[in-house]
Amino acid sequence: MCRNIKPLFNFDPPATDEEIHDAALQFVRKLSGATKPSKRNEVAFERAVSSIATCARELLDSLETSQPPRDREEVAAKARERSAIRFA
Repeated sequence: MCRNIKPLFNFDPPATDEEIHDAALQFVRKLSGATKPSKRNEVAFERAVSSIATCARELLDSLETSQPPRDREEVAAKARERSAIRFA
């Protein structure tokens, strides 16, 4: 799976529509093998992104957990630490 797609569930504040759209875009890019569709495929590409973003929003809104929400800054800091160790 694409490493650029990050978990979006159980964060405080919740995932924004922009974050969900970006994840859907990455998913469609991965499936299609194209970062930018040709003019001929542009409509199908955008329709797929929109459809997946809608489904992802429905999923995130319907999921439940007993865990407290994670802090975005804390998760990002841990990711930066792992990256620094990996690429140092």
